[in-house]
Amino acid sequence: MTQYLYAYGVTNDGSFEVDLTGVDNATPVYTVDYRRYSAIVSDIETMEPEQTDENARLHDDVLQTLIEDRTVVPMRFGMTFKNGRALKGVLRGGQRAFRRALMNVDGKVELGVKLVTEEGVDVDREAVRKDVTERLGEVSDERAENDLFSDRLVVNDSYLVAHEDREAFNEVMGDLTEAYEGELKVQYTGPWAPYNFVDIEIEAQ
Repeated sequence: MTQYLYAYGVTNDGSFEVDLTGVDNATPVYTVDYRRYSAIVSDIETMEPEQTDENARLHDDVLQTLIEDRTVVPMRFGMTFKNGRALKGVLRGGQRAFRRALMNVDGKVELGVKLVTEEGVDVDREAVRKDVTERLGEVSDERAENDLFSDRLVVNDSYLVAHEDREAFNEVMGDLTEAYEGELKVQYTGPWAPYNFVDIEIEAQ
């Protein structure tokens, strides 16, 4: 059976091998290295892994574990390469973009914030968005505004937060939950790999 490489992201933290379960239950997770950059991969038997809930969870689980003590530029689900040579070609061609992205997210994680109106409650949406943006802006580095895919969704943002600011961010989230109790449900997720704060187009090969 032909073995391909499934890629999760890129780091400049050196080569490693860890006993994690990746997409299609592959193990271990290890690196393919080109100079200072390392693609984080596991072996896979297909170029087109099925995007099941389980595989999506495994992809995120690998990244969430690794970002605890490494800076990682994440790849979207489904990035599969024919072999190490093809993957090293991507690392070689993308050195400048990877360097810029890794510098931007170094020592930081992504946190998700949603505020949803309680049933039957009407709020001043612009005022809420302004308040939340100002408060969380003081304890984060960047904000990404995501789609408001539901009429009840007032805020759907992602924040790039330094590890040392996580506690301060948590405190502000607690303040927001208290301030809007009875009007808005505050949902707080993460840490995630910083998908919303890197801008690299990578083609699988």
